[in-house]
Order: sequence, then C-alpha cells, then structure tokens
Amino acid sequence: MSNFTISARLPMVWFLLGLLLNAAGLYIGFDSPLSFVLIVAGWFCCAFGLALFVLRRMEKPKSRDHTRLSSKFISAGGTAATRNDANSP
Repeated sequence: MSNFTISARLPMVWFLLGLLLNAAGLYIGFDSPLSFVLIVAGWFCCAFGLALFVLRRMEKPKSRDHTRLSSKFISAGGTAATRNDANSP
C-alpha cells in the first residue's frame, strides 16, 4: 500500500459519507423533515464520490519530456565499491 494518501481515497470517503447519511435518514424515519434533508445530502455525497472516481479514472497523466542529467552528476552505482575495487591498492 505505497499509494495510501488521503487524496487518493477521497472518492471512497465521499461515497461512504453518503451511505452513512442515507442510513441516518432512513433510521430517523419519514415522519421527521430532517430525514429528507439527510437522504438528499446522502445521495449528493454518493453521486459526488462516484463522479470523483470516474473523473480520476478518465484523467490522463501529463506527458513530460525526460530531462537529461548533468554530465557532472555522480550516480550511486558509480560511487559504490565493488568486489574488484575492494582488492585494489
């Protein structure tokens, strides 16, 4: 799970919040006017979470030109001691 960030999980959070609001609205019952507010808010959150999920799937990564490293750049492989280097004087 190296890609565990809050922004990556936002669609799921919105969707679960919508399910929670829908459940709360149904639990209160239709006798209370608050239940209609909770159910409408729940449907909005569910729809918003699904829209975020779909739009993120459709988003294409930006194409970037690869930048070349400087000729003076020393890579880690060039500085590591190898078996032959350890035996040389």
